[in-house]
Amino acid sequence: MKNLTYIDLFSGCGGLALGLHNAGWKGLFAIEKSADAFQTLKYNQIDKHNNFNWPEWLEQKNHDINAVIEEHEDALKSLRGTVKMIAGGPPCQGFSMAGRRSEKDDRNKLIDSYIKFVNLVQPEILFFENVKGFTIGFKDGNKRGEAYSTYVVKKLKALGYDVDGTIVDFSKYGVPQKRQRFILVGTKKGKASDFFEAIKENRANFFKTKKLSDTTSLSDAISDLLQSHGTVESPDTKNFQAGLYAKAESKYQRHMRKGKPLTHKVADSHRFARHKADTVKRFKYILAYATPNKSIDDKMREKYNLKKHTIVPLCEDSCTPTLTTLPDDYIHYCEPRILTVREYARIQSFPDDYYFRGKYTTGGERRKIDVPRYTQIGNAIPPLFGEQAGLILKDMI
Repeated sequence: MKNLTYIDLFSGCGGLALGLHNAGWKGLFAIEKSADAFQTLKYNQIDKHNNFNWPEWLEQKNHDINAVIEEHEDALKSLRGTVKMIAGGPPCQGFSMAGRRSEKDDRNKLIDSYIKFVNLVQPEILFFENVKGFTIGFKDGNKRGEAYSTYVVKKLKALGYDVDGTIVDFSKYGVPQKRQRFILVGTKKGKASDFFEAIKENRANFFKTKKLSDTTSLSDAISDLLQSHGTVESPDTKNFQAGLYAKAESKYQRHMRKGKPLTHKVADSHRFARHKADTVKRFKYILAYATPNKSIDDKMREKYNLKKHTIVPLCEDSCTPTLTTLPDDYIHYCEPRILTVREYARIQSFPDDYYFRGKYTTGGERRKIDVPRYTQIGNAIPPLFGEQAGLILKDMI
């Protein structure tokens, strides 16, 4: 099909963009404020592959959406009729029930920037993603205010879109993670609700074509990446060990590796944490006695004097809970350690030839500025779901 052009707003490291590309869409440009996340997107989808027809009037770098609107309003208006879709949703941290949910978070105001951008370009279709908390109003005393999802629907309907939205569990779409997200679709032609019916109906055919199962366990996703398979000096960090591939043991692993054997080779971003001996001992105890996929109980916290809010030993036979941006929230299902960046990426359905750039992790005040590799992946839309969404959105045109 001709003219399957889209703009990716708040693109992060490019999970949705990769999925849309695999479904046959062509990006025009992507807007992402973080230099770290944009560096990953650019490396994989612009430098390595030509997934965007980037316009000359927009510099190929990280951008703030408000600056783009202010500086390029006429150029954005000139795109009317040529851009079929705007994809992506504003940052979720202000709405997330897992974080410091706050109505005063400045990032919440980006909803209005999104609506203004849509009004300037006026695409035929909108695809919008955000956390479950986006559908829950903030409390003011004993009353709960209007949810931001309701606000967005009203604004988009006023712009002439038929709009529908619901909570989608990505684990039902082959992603080995019980990740529930609010998905909203808007269209100027037809019914937006058709999207949600069609993506469910298409699941069986999609996974048959990919030779995959529509449900994937954690061990199905990452058992070929165990530390016990061997380590070498990390190629991108001194004084750290990185893991080697073992033989692929599942259809999902073969799909993520694109059918390449890779045995005994180093996986990108598969650097292991350097845990202290007492941490390893604690992790072994938790793996032996705690309930998998549940945060440890108060008795276990008291035993080790732990103040951390979330510590979850993972279960090999099921999908994981929603991955946060904090890797030390989780313990590997059979090794006393946290997950690596590559294991995070596998759980989010990024293929192994998608390389991550920037720091591995950060802390303290730098958390307000840096978007390291773990955070990039934790914030992403799984490409495997993005591809399924892209196929249905293509059919809606």
